Amino acid sequence: MELSQKTLERMKTLTELHGAPGFEDQVRNYMKESLSEYADEVIQDGLGGVFAVKKSKKKNAPKVMVAAHMDEVGFMVTELTDNGFIKFTPLGGWSTDVLLSQRFSVRTSTNEEITGVIGSVPVHFRRGESKETKISDMMLDVGADSKEELLEMGIQEGDSIVPKVEFQVLKNDKKLLAKAWDNRYGCLIAIEVLEALKDTDLDCDLYIGANVQEEVGLRGAKASANMIDPDIAFVVDCSPANDMMGKKEDIGKIGEGTLLRLFDRTMILAPKMRNFLLETAEKENIKYQYYHSPGGTDAGSIHVSNNGVMTAVVGICSRYIHTANSIINYEDYLNAHKLLKTLIVNTNKETVDKLRG
Repeated sequence: MELSQKTLERMKTLTELHGAPGFEDQVRNYMKESLSEYADEVIQDGLGGVFAVKKSKKKNAPKVMVAAHMDEVGFMVTELTDNGFIKFTPLGGWSTDVLLSQRFSVRTSTNEEITGVIGSVPVHFRRGESKETKISDMMLDVGADSKEELLEMGIQEGDSIVPKVEFQVLKNDKKLLAKAWDNRYGCLIAIEVLEALKDTDLDCDLYIGANVQEEVGLRGAKASANMIDPDIAFVVDCSPANDMMGKKEDIGKIGEGTLLRLFDRTMILAPKMRNFLLETAEKENIKYQYYHSPGGTDAGSIHVSNNGVMTAVVGICSRYIHTANSIINYEDYLNAHKLLKTLIVNTNKETVDKLRG
């Protein structure tokens, strides 16, 4: 299995786009342009989530929702100091030990992106016992000498900040390094599965796209699920790998296939939906691994929307998510792509009735 050059180019573009929670417009514009090529129409909810619609020729076809999320963990500018530094607050979950001395990019209101580094005190000047530096004590240095210079650059309170990282194929070319695999993976698979189904007549009405503001409380999924009112849903998200120690019992190993997510803090996978995923994966010889997580996905909002929606996650895992640099194995993506496409093709009224019965 190999990636096409087109997929690699999409990966580079999507992961390098600047899209903190609440600031997803660059990603949304790319999604709308890409999805519209293969859709009957593209719809948008009031918060900014976008979904391509591919209608079935069958009457009373069930509605299937496939939801990624466009946002990545980032920060918001909260203060410009008199001596030219930038203070910020998190948008999404960050660990303090992955931030110091990393390059980040501030996006101004004119869409200019200005590179800086999160400052740290040199070891030569440190005194006393080493203590953890709180995010509230960190500052971004973009090279300015004053607040006035920051303002002249176009930077102001309320601007967004994300890591400054270029997509890279590693020496082992199955491994791909980038920021924001969580969740530009989901954005990519939404586009490419829709593309793969462009000449396929479905027995369901497909709504496939991405939400906003997942990283700050699964917010966008609430709006999109209410708009679409699906019969069943598949969420496509990227989860943390835990395979660095090389233990056999580790959960989430890159290269071991798509994730069959049994439970997390926001949703328990229903047994009938689990069986649907398992039977499909086994029949199609799709590599998969069982997974559970202390985190959550948009499935947490979607499955309790309206009158309740049978929902599953079709994911992959990535090393070092919620940091500036994360790594996936592209074979996991290809397995997830095959599983999601097959699940959609196999979904009809009888499938939905069986899952909900």
